[in-house]
Amino acid sequence: MEPIQLISDHFIEEKCNFKELIERLRAGFSTLAIEVPMRHHHDYPNPEEGKDSTLLLMPAFEAGKDLGVKIVTVSPNNGKYDLPSIQGTYIYLDGHKGNIKAILDAKSLTGKRTAATSALASSYLSRKNASSMLMIGTGALAINLIKAHASVRPIKEVYVWGRTIEKAQLVCDALKNAPFTCKPISTIEEVISQVDIISAATLSPVPLVFGKWLKPGQHLDLVGAYKKDMREADDEAVLKSSLFLDTYQGGLKESGDILIPLTNGIITKETIKADLFELCSNTKTGRTSDTEITYFKSVGHALEDLVAAGYFYEEYNLKTQKNA
Repeated sequence: MEPIQLISDHFIEEKCNFKELIERLRAGFSTLAIEVPMRHHHDYPNPEEGKDSTLLLMPAFEAGKDLGVKIVTVSPNNGKYDLPSIQGTYIYLDGHKGNIKAILDAKSLTGKRTAATSALASSYLSRKNASSMLMIGTGALAINLIKAHASVRPIKEVYVWGRTIEKAQLVCDALKNAPFTCKPISTIEEVISQVDIISAATLSPVPLVFGKWLKPGQHLDLVGAYKKDMREADDEAVLKSSLFLDTYQGGLKESGDILIPLTNGIITKETIKADLFELCSNTKTGRTSDTEITYFKSVGHALEDLVAAGYFYEEYNLKTQKNA
């Protein structure tokens, strides 16, 4: 039996080519061959903390080829132990024989596939000549999202907003050698009406993007606000935009950005123009004019993990062969 490959976060960070990963995801979303069962969500007692923890299992498989499952634990009090509250591993298996092929760091894998999925959507929804971007949020996803969007559009100017200007500056410092300028800003309002792409990845419970600021032709990429009572854009932004999802399965149920206006009757399910399966298979159209405002909501999907795991597994084997 072949040894199980341990693919580290360092390798994933070093070897990710967003253009290649995006094309892998485009192929994955354009086929019905990959099956994704419902995510398992199990809260379990954590007596020492007096608060439940959570186990999440996210499987996906392509019959006879690939199989994978992401295992994530959420332990809300881990900060006092200097540990992240969310920890995870991805197990990548042979879909024919069932043996484990690789174990990957879930945090890095999720960051790369999430950013690549947003850029995949942007390839259908943003204007082809989009050259400026506002990044709202300074967490681990920020740098990945900027790089991914810049791989599909000719980005020349990037602005970064965070809860502190210092955090925004750190993101820009990390991108100092990028082929675009990167500038921290103090308020969202000062640039939001001037940029072509607006990407948000925050844990904000209340809107940060307001429809009154949006201009014709912009593309809005919402990645954060992953709970039902959280949202990053207000109702006016929803009403001014053409709405798209990564998947109907998760997008209509998991995030307040869609669920709240849906529940309040601001929109209906029929308001949603398409999801990535429909865009990538060319059964539905993305942007239809240069003046349309497009709105993409991503909540994540296990297909993305499986495709990304396969990509990094191949890259790892190529490196191993070269070093042999």
